[in-house]
Amino acid sequence: MFLNVTNKVTLLLERQMTILIARINSLVQTFCTSCIQQIQFTPVVKAVKRISFSVSVCKYHVTLNSELSVMSGSPAVVMRLVASAYRVAEKAGAIVRRVLHSGELGIVEKTGANDLQTLADRLAQQSICASLSKRFPKITIIGEEDLPVEEVSGDLMETGQEEEILHKPCPAEYRELKEEEIVVWVDPLDGTKEYTEGLLDNVTVLIGIAYGGRAIAGVINQPFYNYQLGEGAALGRTIWGMVGLGAFGFELQEVPGDRRIVTTTRSHSNKLVIDCVDAMEPHEVIRVGGAGNKIIQLVEGRASAYVFASIGCKKWDTCAPEAVLQAVGGKLTDIYGNAYRYDANVKHMNSTGVLATLRNHEYYTSRVPQSVLQALKSE
Repeated sequence: MFLNVTNKVTLLLERQMTILIARINSLVQTFCTSCIQQIQFTPVVKAVKRISFSVSVCKYHVTLNSELSVMSGSPAVVMRLVASAYRVAEKAGAIVRRVLHSGELGIVEKTGANDLQTLADRLAQQSICASLSKRFPKITIIGEEDLPVEEVSGDLMETGQEEEILHKPCPAEYRELKEEEIVVWVDPLDGTKEYTEGLLDNVTVLIGIAYGGRAIAGVINQPFYNYQLGEGAALGRTIWGMVGLGAFGFELQEVPGDRRIVTTTRSHSNKLVIDCVDAMEPHEVIRVGGAGNKIIQLVEGRASAYVFASIGCKKWDTCAPEAVLQAVGGKLTDIYGNAYRYDANVKHMNSTGVLATLRNHEYYTSRVPQSVLQALKSE
């Protein structure tokens, strides 16, 4: 590997070389790393904005030419935001577990028995919103819970960042993003009803990041991952992804062969949902709670489509999952095949349903019955 610096650089650059090497290596991780030579450089006097480099891998006789933005050694705003969101989601997951173990869930009904809020929802949202807004005061944060503005206690705050994310290369189209251009959609506890019923594998914490109306990055924490293993098991995991970079924290798998396995709601079903699911001619139907959980079903090969032909799902339910799904080549749209927008001023309800797939999205959109399309259009 050779690094050619065409402009002068400051001594500050030398301190950032570990990060730089990690970023370059992440771009060539699919090649043979044993033949990658150590980067050679000579720090000189003045800073540059970009470094050009060439990676030669002798085993495969491949040369990769690219550019990596250094921006004086500091990761891009969006990478720092994702790194913070990762740690904040883990903190929220710990809060969700703590409330459950206390036995005092503090349940209130928002619009009915299937639309609940718990103490965990309230504390987790306070933690997420306060922690992110303190570090990134100019971003717009939209949370599910309508909570009064009040002082957040120090034990709810999270100031850390996930170092591994800071070392990832930021996709070129997001390198120059400013805080005020970013909208963050927060569901502090996706699958609240399941949480109150002990169906803990359905529960997730969702932090979605949008720019230009599109979901570009997402963090999904599963507070109770591994809970089936019983007492003593290490609980929780965090999945994250960025469009143009990839998704991390899980092993990507697909449903084998030509099997069609549809995942859909377990607690918000109706005739439209049932008719649409049946029209897909599935070999199997999995009814679970939580939009985040359903997208995990897709990327881990337990389902091939998430079908929900009804109102009820909202932007904070789909922003983070959509970004993770897109990062691995999947797609999330409304039931017509149209993309949702995540601008700060859009309506919160996904009023024309949700259709998400890892592959073959067009097949599933083509199977939606005209009666369902007409019914959703009139609502």
